[in-house]
Amino acid sequence: MLRPAMSFWIRCSTSATRKWLAHSVARALLGAAVFIAPVPRAPAQQVPTDIGILGSPDGPVYPLKASANNRYLVDQNNTPFLMVGDSPQHLTTNLSQKEAAAFMANRRSYGINTLWINLLCICKEAKTFDGIVPFLVPGDIATPNPAYFQRVDDMLRIAADHGMVVLLDPIETISWLDILRKNGKSKAFEYGQYLGNRYKDFPNIIWMHGNDFQSWRNTADDDLVQAVARGIRSIDANHIHTVELNYVTSGSLEDKSWAPLIELNAAYTYFPTYAQVLTEYNRQNFKPVFMVEANYEFENVGPDTDGGSTQNLRRQEYWAMLSGAAGQLYGSAHTWKLQKGWEANLDTPGVIQLSYMKNLFVSRKWHDLVPDQTHTVVTAGYDGFSCHVGKFVADVGKDQDSLISKAFGVIQKHSGIGSITSNTCATAARTPVGSLVIVYMPTIRAITVDMSKLAGTTTARWYDPTSGEYADVKDSPFANEGSRELMPSGANKSGEGDWVLVLEARTPR
Repeated sequence: MLRPAMSFWIRCSTSATRKWLAHSVARALLGAAVFIAPVPRAPAQQVPTDIGILGSPDGPVYPLKASANNRYLVDQNNTPFLMVGDSPQHLTTNLSQKEAAAFMANRRSYGINTLWINLLCICKEAKTFDGIVPFLVPGDIATPNPAYFQRVDDMLRIAADHGMVVLLDPIETISWLDILRKNGKSKAFEYGQYLGNRYKDFPNIIWMHGNDFQSWRNTADDDLVQAVARGIRSIDANHIHTVELNYVTSGSLEDKSWAPLIELNAAYTYFPTYAQVLTEYNRQNFKPVFMVEANYEFENVGPDTDGGSTQNLRRQEYWAMLSGAAGQLYGSAHTWKLQKGWEANLDTPGVIQLSYMKNLFVSRKWHDLVPDQTHTVVTAGYDGFSCHVGKFVADVGKDQDSLISKAFGVIQKHSGIGSITSNTCATAARTPVGSLVIVYMPTIRAITVDMSKLAGTTTARWYDPTSGEYADVKDSPFANEGSRELMPSGANKSGEGDWVLVLEARTPR
């Protein structure tokens, strides 16, 4: 994944007049569109449980597969698997086996159970840090170097030792698409067969194709990448596949020709994440959807991007989880590249707070949550305007050459409307039996909850996404009748305004 500079992005304005004008114009456009520094480690009690570690009582039995209802992933015992990942794309080439083991042990301590690793690096000269090249003849994918692929084997086994599944990209499309073009479909298919034969018995793999695959609409390019996937599939029937398409926003199933080849849908966006995740969740031919990529910690991919502040990361994470996601990947400028100094940038606020997110969901029936898209649970205070703006910018962002897209781009530059930072949409989800409701609020305000949607007497607590701590809601528990207005009492432990409301009902026995 190359972190590209992008022109269609968001910049905040300091002019109140501009903001007011932009807000008004944005409403008009929305109406028209209807028609046409390292920090200390988390305290020991905050560290996630060992769910996901092979050999632990709750460890997954790989390989993973889609659930019976096609909404999330399960292991071979049909136990739900919440994907919580990091994106060390250069791990195979930049780290030794000992360094990789240390990296994975650190990530495991935060509850991370998934790693995105490129089999071939994003680089001009493909080779490991100690000089091993992937192909005996440079650029000829029909000449795999056994020593290089042994290194890949080693990394996969180390990941397995840490209970981790690897999203393994066989030939990512930023640096290697041109080489695929030069090799042609026949060699691409044979390369896939080589990989399928070599890795069919490694249980902890999900095959992930693409990577900023901007030219997937070009049939010739798409055919080449699919030829690798088809080659793998011709021999390896054990592992599921997914594909990452294009920035600034996309989902795997936008390319209909990939539908028969994948079992997992990758949402990719630099906009408010609920918009793209809900788009994928609502497809008629839906598959489990996960957030493969959004803003990374310590990184701005262009001068007008929102960037990976801890608050933006939290919004991305909770929006995704409460919009039907089966999990997501975190990323950091330090860990996706794994360049010199990466060891000093592991225990960061972003990954610590990611662990708090996992702790909240993994101990509950997250896989049964259904997004509250019609606002029947949270009936007021969710900020409908922001919710619509987020969906609007994601829709127009798919066609950056359209007049509406260009017009809204101007508005964004002067107002910040449509950015993650300015979006205050509250997302909510509920289990069908009414035992659980979770609401993410980016800012402090009152929300109204229809308590009759809960199955019984309900305990209400605020969860601080910056500390992993709970605070009881005053006068809780509540009867499951009528509507109730709820509001956090103040800022969270980091001094910011986002909170998670957790409502848990006593269900009849």
